[in-house]
Amino acid sequence: MSISTEQTGAESPSFPLVGRREKGYQRAAVDAFLGRARQAFEQGATGIDAADVRSASFPVVRGGYRIDAVDAALARVEEAFAQRERAAAVASEGASAWVGKARSEAQVILDHLSRPPRHRFARTGILTFGYRVDEVDHVAQRITRFLRDGDTLSVEQVRQTAFRMQRHGYREEQVDALLDATIDVLLAIR
Repeated sequence: MSISTEQTGAESPSFPLVGRREKGYQRAAVDAFLGRARQAFEQGATGIDAADVRSASFPVVRGGYRIDAVDAALARVEEAFAQRERAAAVASEGASAWVGKARSEAQVILDHLSRPPRHRFARTGILTFGYRVDEVDHVAQRITRFLRDGDTLSVEQVRQTAFRMQRHGYREEQVDALLDATIDVLLAIR
């Protein structure tokens, strides 16, 4: 005989759970953040924006929510906030101002990525780990081809980018900031 959540008074989880021995995002932290995001979006409040959703992080615990399911939901929430932000900016400043801002941001990214390979970002110390230089440079070339030549690149591809680590690699925070800026441009032109 199974016991329903109505009988126990327990709520059903918002996302699929990992096994008891596996690790996932802490349920309470995810539910609290998404509750705040929903409230901010529905009320049109300015407390949370697309960048806040993108940078959200949660403790990883045994028996939590499946990370891939939460990340997919966060991507949809971020896109909803980005669309609302774009619509508000276009309504107040006009479409040409919005396009000009996106172009300007894209140019900043291109200028940064025009540096020679292996020198596009600051490096960690000799004994400290950072992102693998060759892998970051490969992604940098893809972003450059998208911005300069119009090659295809999706928000999902940029979001799912992961790099292995190496000693004296590129500084993570700089690479991550550029990837975030690229996502901003991609969301702006959707």
